[in-house]
Amino acid sequence: MWVNASLKFKVLSALLAAIWAVEVVNLFSGYALNRYGILPGTTSGLYGIFLSPFLHGSIQHALMNSIPLVVLGWLSLTKGLSKYVVITLFIIVVGGGGVWFFGRQAYHVGASGLIFGYFGYLISRSFFEKTLGSVLISVVTVMLYGGLIFGVFPNKAGVSWEGHLFGFIAGILAAWLFKGQDRSTRREKV
Repeated sequence: MWVNASLKFKVLSALLAAIWAVEVVNLFSGYALNRYGILPGTTSGLYGIFLSPFLHGSIQHALMNSIPLVVLGWLSLTKGLSKYVVITLFIIVVGGGGVWFFGRQAYHVGASGLIFGYFGYLISRSFFEKTLGSVLISVVTVMLYGGLIFGVFPNKAGVSWEGHLFGFIAGILAAWLFKGQDRSTRREKV
């Protein structure tokens, strides 16, 4: 089932509004909310798996994540709202869980793990689904954001490359696990 543009706009606007509402509160608290990010190997860091996509280290950080989140989120919504929600939650839990288990001892915050998850999902979907639509979306994704792949390597201090890497892996796993056709497009074999 294809999602119409109006619904895509509403869903992604709500996600961005939540991120920016948290950013404003976080800014005025001196970024005290970032202690609710993922702190690997700690009990309190488990909450961060769900909260970290909404927390950012600065206005610039939130701004830099906003546009790719909308673009890749828009492309990820092509298979329907319910599939988008499942994939989003899967990326957040599996990608965040990877950071919690294997990340370095620091607070990991930001929506980039989710962005890299969408990136991995969109580019690998064509390998698992083998449809013209998924191939076209993969090509568009690589043309727009192919350079993201370098973000999965440790290359800049203070950047959670672990979040990028585990988000990317979670996206690929999501494409593999949820590769089946949507119920609305299945045809009975005669």
